[in-house]
Amino acid sequence: QVQLVESGGGLVQAGDSLRLSCAASGRTFSRYALGWFCQAPGKEREFVAGISGSGGNTWYAGSVKGRFTISRDNAKNTVYLQMNSLKPEDTAVYYCAAKIGGPTGATSLYTDWGQGTQVTVSS
Repeated sequence: QVQLVESGGGLVQAGDSLRLSCAASGRTFSRYALGWFCQAPGKEREFVAGISGSGGNTWYAGSVKGRFTISRDNAKNTVYLQMNSLKPEDTAVYYCAAKIGGPTGATSLYTDWGQGTQVTVSS
């Protein structure tokens, strides 16, 4: 099990950038694939970006590809989400999540979740 704490959310204007961070506990961080998910009011939680344990493989939801970048620093037990060219429709609570083994975009397969951080993009 790993404990996750997100930070870096806030209120920004359309076109601005934010970098979210997710710090993890535990000594086996590199065994975990990590994902970022978002949940807007009244909507289901959905996949944003994922990264393998080594950081060598990444993938993105179509709506953020080319604007968001996921990365990780296994020495710091931290995963990041660099969010550029933000749009009002990106407004949501953003969660990081972890699972042992290979990465996936399937929300239900992630076993450990952070508490979320709010991102609000004004037009």
